[in-house]
Amino acid sequence: MNILVINGPNLNLLGMREIHIYGKESLDEIMAWLESSVDGLNHHFKFYQSNSEGELINIMQDERQWASGILLNAGALSHYSYAIADTIKAIQIPTIEIHMSDINKRESFRKKSVIKNVCKKSIIGYGKHSYLKGLQYLNQII
Repeated sequence: MNILVINGPNLNLLGMREIHIYGKESLDEIMAWLESSVDGLNHHFKFYQSNSEGELINIMQDERQWASGILLNAGALSHYSYAIADTIKAIQIPTIEIHMSDINKRESFRKKSVIKNVCKKSIIGYGKHSYLKGLQYLNQII
């Protein structure tokens, strides 16, 4: 299975930002851990991170022929990017919304996700294990 893992704004700062929320591991370390996990074996991965909404949309569109499933941590864009929601609907690839923190226990603006209803599942609040749980769910549905 070909798994596209897309990370949005500020996730390139994992390991440096809000360690009490996101932990000490960098995004590269988390992605390497996911790829080498038992659930990641026998899959092909492509990892992307961008702070730009348009670039995330371009990645999803450009990789739509390659990807079997998408793990998407859109960060703060999850809460207001109808353009990303429209892209998920348009490309019709099973997409799992990922959040490392529990967005329901944080600031009020984070409690609403505009991409939730176009994703197959939302996995929130498990730290780096949110990615693993998302991959496990893709393994079940694809």
